Amino acid sequence: MHDGADANGLPSGITALGDDVFAIDTHMAGYPGITSSYLIRSERPCVIEVGTAGSAEVLRDGLAALGIGASDLATIAVTHIHLDHAGGTGDVAKMFPTAEIVVHERGARHLADPARLMRSARMVWGDRLDLLFGEMRPTDAPRIRAVAESGEIDLGGGRRLTTHYAPGHAKHHVGLVDSANGDLYVGDALGVYNPHTGDVRPATPPPDFDLDAAVASFRLFDGIAAQRLMFSHFGAVGEVERTLTRAEEELHAWVEAVTQAHADAPDLDHAVAMVRDRVRDRYRPLPDDAPAESAHVMDVLSGVESNVSGIVHWLDRLAADQGRGNAGDTGGSPA
Repeated sequence: MHDGADANGLPSGITALGDDVFAIDTHMAGYPGITSSYLIRSERPCVIEVGTAGSAEVLRDGLAALGIGASDLATIAVTHIHLDHAGGTGDVAKMFPTAEIVVHERGARHLADPARLMRSARMVWGDRLDLLFGEMRPTDAPRIRAVAESGEIDLGGGRRLTTHYAPGHAKHHVGLVDSANGDLYVGDALGVYNPHTGDVRPATPPPDFDLDAAVASFRLFDGIAAQRLMFSHFGAVGEVERTLTRAEEELHAWVEAVTQAHADAPDLDHAVAMVRDRVRDRYRPLPDDAPAESAHVMDVLSGVESNVSGIVHWLDRLAADQGRGNAGDTGGSPA
């Protein structure tokens, strides 16, 4: 049972964060420092984020090191269904057969039947999909609990996680707040935090990025008055107000840069090159001891190309909506 597990002398990749909270590095694609799962080792243990299908065994072994056996885990929660966060859900659910799986209602059907999600992912990633993510397997539908604007997860002993709908990065994204300590699990809603430099940069992939929704989620998170921000990429951050402010500044800076580049160079490749030049100096260089391979994978997942593509997709959607509005507005126009 988990009650007897010792937090001292933990294996590499597991970090004790206090209040029975542990970060488990899922070693995405075999590299450290990319995606973090979190265990709340309460009376009813809960894992937040499972990582990719290729990380399922890493997560299982990390939980075992923390005293969580196959029948001990009560809940698996994912902030959203992107493959670096939820790709291993089906595998991990089989490893922990009594756990309930909690996800936003817009993502629930894709966990039960991931075929459409995997087809779309393979179109985007091609041969890289198997190396980066692996194959998402179905989760038994009766074990999935969908939440909407808000919901609760019972952690036992009066402790709970409250889910809050937080779109912008994705339409199926939630944040989760721990009632015991004010930890806020932010998924990708605030972007990607680099623990080596302290920088935070946006994560604005297609097709769901929406600036207004993202800013509304920032306001929601600011109002929560969290004690820590628990980034899936990567780690716990105690400087909450500064990080929230920086995340919003960076998002607006990227949107402005992409808007200008897209107007000057409608070709996506040219826009990517222009934006890369404009944002390069906003971030500190990695220290010499930072793993270069991990930084490369992170750049593939949420780097300039992905961010620009998502913002351009949003800009084109706005333009199309505006065009439809103008086409329907003939009052006062000359014949």
